[in-house]
Amino acid sequence: MSGDEEVDGELGRTQPDFSKGLVPAVAQDAESGKVLMVAYMDAEAWAKTIETGHAWFHSRTRGLWEKGATSGNYLDVVERWLDCDADTILLKVHAHGPACHTGAESCFFARA
Repeated sequence: MSGDEEVDGELGRTQPDFSKGLVPAVAQDAESGKVLMVAYMDAEAWAKTIETGHAWFHSRTRGLWEKGATSGNYLDVVERWLDCDADTILLKVHAHGPACHTGAESCFFARA
């Protein structure tokens, strides 16, 4: 979703279902489609993301945190999407530098 809140006509949901706790959030480059990172969101992180236009997440160890607050590698959120069950978030973003704390463009650089 981008700009004004859009409602899924079939499901009628405009926000994730946080009733069971943290929800996975996938950050994907809006232009290339490359998956940059996966983190978790709670209702507060979701609200801050909408309010600021930057990706915010929740960690069990760090609590609420804004991606890029210390590194300068912010993620500007272009679109917000929910999966069919509203229990996973897809953020399409423009990254200001590497998304991974290792300095790599994406956290997904190790083939398994």
